[in-house]
Amino acid sequence: MIKLAIADDEALFRKGLIMLLAGDEIEIAFEATDGEHLLEQLKNAETLPDILLLDLNMPKLNGVDAAKYIHEHYPSLKFIVLSTYFSKAFITNMLEIGAAAYLAKNSSPEEMKKTISEVYTNGFCYNREVLEVIRENMVHKTKPKLSNPFGVQLSDREKEILQLICEEYTTPEIAEKLFISPRTVDGHRNNMLQKLGCKNVAGLVIYAIQNELVAVNPETFWFRGGV
Repeated sequence: MIKLAIADDEALFRKGLIMLLAGDEIEIAFEATDGEHLLEQLKNAETLPDILLLDLNMPKLNGVDAAKYIHEHYPSLKFIVLSTYFSKAFITNMLEIGAAAYLAKNSSPEEMKKTISEVYTNGFCYNREVLEVIRENMVHKTKPKLSNPFGVQLSDREKEILQLICEEYTTPEIAEKLFISPRTVDGHRNNMLQKLGCKNVAGLVIYAIQNELVAVNPETFWFRGGV
């Protein structure tokens, strides 16, 4: 069961999402009406939700500032941006903050459910528009604003695992492919997060791609999701 939280100031949209998504696979942990309400809900929650659907344009505290706070204080919380703003600047900024996915508010129900599922399983899900922004940043050598430790070296095994993470293989799939245990995969991933100064898998993927730590052709899309 995926525990999902929703932060959006538009009541009809928020209630519509709840009706659409709540079911056998998704439990609504809480809903928030603005950024301040969201942080209050997180502070008072007995357990954090697995995923947060986050609107950018909210009163009192906007989604961008809320995302920065979440990235700093709740790094394990994966958040999916829902927005009517789909400019490259907005997408790049939210990816750098740590967004696990970026969806337009007029996305289809099927795409939203698929994105939630993949973020829960893999830690991130980037659609065609987001991949295009990453591709353009690679072509123009735009680097992320994440920390960039001098002299960081990854082992050959870590590089193998990082490549497979960026190709959207799950932990059990990576373990099976490399003939190691899932716990070993988790250990290598956690070591890479610490080495590279990233707080979640989404940040790790962006760091790896934009710093050319994985073999990715910038002229093509590489993920397995059929984008």
